[in-house]
Amino acid sequence: MTETQTGAQARSVPKPVFTDAEAGAKVFPDSDARRFNYYIPAGRKQSHYEDVTVEVQPDTRHYLSQGWLYGFSDGVGGYPLNWTALKAWGSDRPEPKRFPGSGGKGYDWPALGWHEFRDPNEEWELTLYRYNANVVRQLNQNIDNARQAKAFDLWNTAWVRFVERNLGAWMHVDHGLGLYLFANANRRAPTNMHNNAISVNSMHRIRSAQDLALYNLTLSEEINGFNGTAHLETWNSEPAWQGVREVAEQLTAIDDWCEAIFAANVVFEPLVGELFRSHLVMHAAPRNGDYVTPTVVGAEEYDYAERDLRYTRPMFQLLTTDREFADHNRELLMDWMAVWVPRALAAARTLQPLWSQPEAKPPRFEDGLDAAKNRFAGIVTDLHLDIPKELAQ
Repeated sequence: MTETQTGAQARSVPKPVFTDAEAGAKVFPDSDARRFNYYIPAGRKQSHYEDVTVEVQPDTRHYLSQGWLYGFSDGVGGYPLNWTALKAWGSDRPEPKRFPGSGGKGYDWPALGWHEFRDPNEEWELTLYRYNANVVRQLNQNIDNARQAKAFDLWNTAWVRFVERNLGAWMHVDHGLGLYLFANANRRAPTNMHNNAISVNSMHRIRSAQDLALYNLTLSEEINGFNGTAHLETWNSEPAWQGVREVAEQLTAIDDWCEAIFAANVVFEPLVGELFRSHLVMHAAPRNGDYVTPTVVGAEEYDYAERDLRYTRPMFQLLTTDREFADHNRELLMDWMAVWVPRALAAARTLQPLWSQPEAKPPRFEDGLDAAKNRFAGIVTDLHLDIPKELAQ
């Protein structure tokens, strides 16, 4: 059919011309590689966790030949390694010489000590959403079942008063550490492997605070006379809680990100956190007709014991066995324990009056504290550190 017959103008479409300048055209030795080769996997095979985590955050000692692309107001850029006094192999090596085409090279792979860390939980964005969603779903089902079964009617009056004041007070600890300690340490850590593990730790604490807040609202609705605001006065002025409050506030003021994680997960949690949750609340609750609260508190116990402590151990083990700075790191960690262990023990002892508040008493405070000390000593030994003499206080 001709242009005259159709009354339309004939059009032509330019043919594509390939110049080999387009993305993906260049052929190089790894063009057909099916796996990343810029990192060494921890196991025999690369894991999905490693593919989405290892070296996602750049390192000026490896790739960025021009240095950091941004900086703070004082001129410091990126993630300075001196944000912690602990050192890993390569930390003190000079910055690589930078020039066009250098790739920031000058010696073999520097700062290796930090990049060797792998989170045994293999946490990243997807795992965080799945885990927290499952925990919240289970807690909601437990509480809904308890509401339908009128389980809260079984609580004696003394236990109601205990929960409204003391369980809500622990919510302030979770919120403070999650938001102001772990979230801050996450920003200051030097690799994505550290960032992911610490940020998940932060979300665990914030979720636990939210769990306790929502549980407090539920109890206010289900139990006549339950004072949902009693925890505020307890946290602000109850003498038994002022030691914990003081240490929690001191923890959030730590500048060194490694010291913050160490003081919170290695010292404070076993000596104070597990003492309160496991050796008081979870022991006393069933004796006072409460089979619901242990499920809420138990979720946080699992967060710490099976996930947060699980990444903390290898993180510090790498530093206490570092090929160059092991002695420096062990000495510094012992100095940190000399500061935080007495503080944690003093806070734990101020909690002792809480053991006499329930009608049906939990095991003795001293027995719980001894168990907490043994737990702490085991963690310290795993980190290749000496048990501090301050533990005898």
